[in-house]
Amino acid sequence: MTNTLRGADIVARTLDGAGMRTVFTLSGNHIMSIFDAVIGTEIELLHVRQEAAAVFMASAWAALTGKVGLALATGGPGHTNAAAALCTPLASETPMILLSGHAGTQEIGRGGFQELPQAAMAATVSKAAWTVENVEDLGHDLARAARIAASGRPGPVHLSLPSDVLDTQIEDDLSLWPDAEAFEPSAAPLGRIAAKAVISALESAERPIIAGGPMLCTARGRAAARSLEETLNVPVIGMESPRGLNDPALGAFAEAIQQTDLFVLVGKPLDFTLRFGEPPAFDAGCKFIVLDPEVEMIRRVAQDKGERLILSAVANPLSAVEELTAQGSSCGSDDWRTEVHSAIDYRPAEWAKLTSNGDGKMHALDFCRGVGSFMSDHPNTVLVCDGGEIGQWSQGMLDSERRIINGVAGSIGSAIPFGLAACKVERDAPVIAISGDGAFGYHLAELDTAIRCDLPVIAIVGNDARWNAEHQIQVRAYGENRIHGCELLPTRYDLVAEALGAHGELVTDAAELPAALARAHASGKPACINVMIEGNPAPIVRRQS
Repeated sequence: MTNTLRGADIVARTLDGAGMRTVFTLSGNHIMSIFDAVIGTEIELLHVRQEAAAVFMASAWAALTGKVGLALATGGPGHTNAAAALCTPLASETPMILLSGHAGTQEIGRGGFQELPQAAMAATVSKAAWTVENVEDLGHDLARAARIAASGRPGPVHLSLPSDVLDTQIEDDLSLWPDAEAFEPSAAPLGRIAAKAVISALESAERPIIAGGPMLCTARGRAAARSLEETLNVPVIGMESPRGLNDPALGAFAEAIQQTDLFVLVGKPLDFTLRFGEPPAFDAGCKFIVLDPEVEMIRRVAQDKGERLILSAVANPLSAVEELTAQGSSCGSDDWRTEVHSAIDYRPAEWAKLTSNGDGKMHALDFCRGVGSFMSDHPNTVLVCDGGEIGQWSQGMLDSERRIINGVAGSIGSAIPFGLAACKVERDAPVIAISGDGAFGYHLAELDTAIRCDLPVIAIVGNDARWNAEHQIQVRAYGENRIHGCELLPTRYDLVAEALGAHGELVTDAAELPAALARAHASGKPACINVMIEGNPAPIVRRQS
């Protein structure tokens, strides 16, 4: 008797065998065979309400675990919803795979159900994208996707899975199954000689700064960066915000950048967030070193900076940091290191006195003080911050070793999905997800997912009844008399959450916020704390006039 199985069974058993057992998904026609195939495996399908949420959750799960995340969507419009979200993990450098169902291979070009050029669409926002053509390739293509996602600069990979390939019956054979090594990322270590050259250049500089991208902003990355800084006595700074040098979390770091004479980019692109390394953001004579997993990133700096690029090497950022730590010794200045961190830690003294005007809407700083009070009682809190103005205040005033923000792509609306994934990973830690009311509306329905899946995220909504970031742009660029199209209602999101079965509270007084958060946490349920705020513009921190 022969042992036959479907393509869908190969997908399920390959993922199960590789230990990739958490899948964020939304059901649909093209992928129902996979839903059937996971029965009997250890795979858990965490079923969401919109495909973009599945991508955001897979991305956050990857950022917190260091493993490759998995999102599964149906074909056609399910795929387009999911693919549109891939720009966030791409810019945030998180390894994940988006698996999408697809019209059958026999239907392509003939008007198949929901037929779209899915791989071509996803290719623009992923490291790699292709359509599996043969059932024999399914397991090996999954391994290849995982390898690509985690190699070099991590990011998303897409596979389209035609429904007839998933339904095809095939006799079981050893050749169908990839070896464990096929999933492993390729190594790109920084060589000892290159590390010594970087250290020599740092020794010769007076005011060097080492900057890393999102990979140095994870818990593991932060620890590695601290170790390198302690070893070299040179400032090592992680950057992951679309606001770049205006990131409130970095205080007045922009002033330190203006003084640096050697800027070392460790997996950090020289892009808009760094004003492309040009004056006045940087001194015209500043030299650059680039350690990056992508040759193209090195080439870009070489073309832009010419002889001011004094050294480069292809290397994985974390391995580069570890090798520099292993090979290095103190070569920096105590005074310069103190100056850089003094700039980063700087917050205007007048902020301590800023407060609400007592009209039932609190200042953003009152909001942050209330959340900070809760976090001081729960130092293991996972902090999730969306984009927008209240997100920037929160990033500038709150911190956590397990922090996730919307990332360099600058998309908004990801906080609730990020928070749900964090709850899945950090079962014993409070998870706070902060967003404005505009961003919160994107994935409000995922509170239903939180209830069904027992994921007790505490969503805190800064509610100013408008799209405040865009409102502030209109004020700055066009004037107070040309504000329009940014209005929202002061919606009782807390009551919406209660209707879904979550814990909900309305807060209009800053003094009430810590207790409301404590009650939300004690409830053990997903929660929505609806905080009425003034709608302050995001801060830009500068010490110089």
